[in-house]
Amino acid sequence: MCVKRTPLINIMNETTERLNKLKKERNAVILAHIYQLPEIQYIADFVGDSLDLSRKAAQTQADVIVFCGVHFMAETAAILSPEKKVLIPDTGAGCPMADMITAQRLREFKKQYAGAKVVAYVNTSAAVKAESDICCTSSNAADIVKSVDAETIIFVPDRNLGSYVQKVCAQGASGKKMVLWNGFCPTHNNIIFPENILKLKEEHPNAEVLAHPECRPETLELADYALSTGQMCKHVAQSPKKDFIIGTENGILYKLKKDNPNKNFYPASPLAVCPNMKKITLAKTIDVLLNMKNIVSVPEDIREKAELPIRKMLENSN
Repeated sequence: MCVKRTPLINIMNETTERLNKLKKERNAVILAHIYQLPEIQYIADFVGDSLDLSRKAAQTQADVIVFCGVHFMAETAAILSPEKKVLIPDTGAGCPMADMITAQRLREFKKQYAGAKVVAYVNTSAAVKAESDICCTSSNAADIVKSVDAETIIFVPDRNLGSYVQKVCAQGASGKKMVLWNGFCPTHNNIIFPENILKLKEEHPNAEVLAHPECRPETLELADYALSTGQMCKHVAQSPKKDFIIGTENGILYKLKKDNPNKNFYPASPLAVCPNMKKITLAKTIDVLLNMKNIVSVPEDIREKAELPIRKMLENSN
């Protein structure tokens, strides 16, 4: 018996049509992180990195925000837009790095460094942000650290990003002492290794190596550029190079290929996949919007405190 299959493009068109109808009814907007599945990026109103989506969350006029990302991102949207309903398609989409620090542990840690200021990577919970002085993303971390008026900076939670920032700031002779929390991203730290890069460089000697600063320092040493996901997209579009080795979560490859069809991209590792990012599916996205469930909310006392370091970050970012 011959079974006819519905072409994928027809399925996507039908899904997009259904989502557009739901978005209009709910006055909703869909935000998707660049590590999301291709079909999620396809149907999203905005696709970007943490800083870009933080800005979109603050600026959107929608009543409902569907955040296709991990939990701390949806929390950030809820912090910046308390008058809106923020939904996440899967409540189990967390961030292992964010879970490596808690507000209580940060409070105890701060007692060891009188006068120090806390710079919190946005990959943290609302409660941790509430204990911090200013937030940062991977794209603006070095500039944020340089802007802080303190001799000692406590940087949480990513030791790899902190190490990279420490190196950049040392080159600028900022004179700041940085104390790094011992956290990391399992996908970048435990999967993307120097040997991955070296092997690909042998296979593609003319390729430019772009690596995310969440990677290990020894991996970053082999990169031509250490860049955030947003910076990678801009760099590739402007570069005369045709081949690129990409050292970050493989979800970015969809956008890179879509925006640069005549260029070639080689993932540092085929295993560089964040399982939490991939928990978000089209079916779950439609379901939360249809049933208005999985609302992400932040207690008002924590929200008010957490908003201050996020606003400071946005004010200090170009």
